[in-house]
Amino acid sequence: MPLTDAFNSAASDAGAVGDAPRKGKARSPAPFSIRLTFEERAVLEAAAGNESLGCYIRRRILGDSVSYPRRRRRAPIQDHEALGRVLGALGQAKLASNLNQLAKAAHTGSLPVTPDTEKALAAACDDIRRIRLDLLHALGLSPESET
Repeated sequence: MPLTDAFNSAASDAGAVGDAPRKGKARSPAPFSIRLTFEERAVLEAAAGNESLGCYIRRRILGDSVSYPRRRRRAPIQDHEALGRVLGALGQAKLASNLNQLAKAAHTGSLPVTPDTEKALAAACDDIRRIRLDLLHALGLSPESET
């Protein structure tokens, strides 16, 4: 047998060149690649929605009867409009800076407690509650499920 045939035979018996045999682990299936234009990929991603692109393509090719491992959704956002409201409010509020200033004033005793101050603090608490509820709604969670 020529040297190249012997090498090829030995390589095919041992697996791919450079692959060490794995103990106790099954080999993962070989990947399949496909080239798409940006437009084609955008169409597929839009059609997939929250499903991963690979799972969506497998389901379309092989049908719904094939079982797939359950994975985390690509985008947990349920309501993009509510999330936009939350992010807009957070961007305008400067909450971290304002809370830091209030904490400093409370620690030094320089925070005057007047009816106007109490009213402003109550309004800030209401705003934070509203932001929290919008954020929970955008993520598809209910306030009761939060502990």
